Amino acid sequence: MKTSLTLIIALVALGGAGAGYAQGFKFSQEDNTAKGQDEARQQVIAERLSTPCGDQLKDKKIMLIIGEQQSGGGILANQDNYGPHFQVINQRLRALGLRTYTPAEIKKQVAQAEIDAYFKGNPDGALSASRRLGANFVLRGLITANTSVNPVIRVNEVTVNLGFSLADNNGRMISDATAQGGSFSGSDIRSAAARLINEQADEVVAKLYSDYCRKGASAPKTSEPKHRK
Repeated sequence: MKTSLTLIIALVALGGAGAGYAQGFKFSQEDNTAKGQDEARQQVIAERLSTPCGDQLKDKKIMLIIGEQQSGGGILANQDNYGPHFQVINQRLRALGLRTYTPAEIKKQVAQAEIDAYFKGNPDGALSASRRLGANFVLRGLITANTSVNPVIRVNEVTVNLGFSLADNNGRMISDATAQGGSFSGSDIRSAAARLINEQADEVVAKLYSDYCRKGASAPKTSEPKHRK
């Protein structure tokens, strides 16, 4: 009996050690996979940021505006609501040597109705807004959210995405980039979007910058901005 008991204990201990070894091996694999993915991500960013960009492009001006898709289908585009989202992108663009406007400059020169028209796909409104400011390019960010029910824990989840499109002031598309978010439980869409763009801003800006440098050279010139009365 004593021998049998000793054998059982030994087998249990061996089984536990084997399980621990297998589990440790699994974690090691996951760590290596995550490391490889991060290295690949950094390489893509570096390659895109190394795209040659002519001096004439760095003299041109970019207007960044951000809006939010509402549940009813409309778009909220009051720029006062999106300061944190704006700054994350704007600071990176300026660090790359590109010329952008501050929110105060945009608000001073461009009417809210013109910004609303741009988000509604009104080409005349978009052209009016960019020319009023003297912008060569308009970079539009749009926050969207989809709500669903988690099938396992039965709680509401919200998936947030933030898409950016860069066009010249004639409406010619130059680039588009997307920050894709995971699901979360809650209703504060703007805060979730701010966290999302903070996490993925490097990839977004790298793609926009690369496309801008490759495709933006033929953008039309703009006249000096007319001050809004």
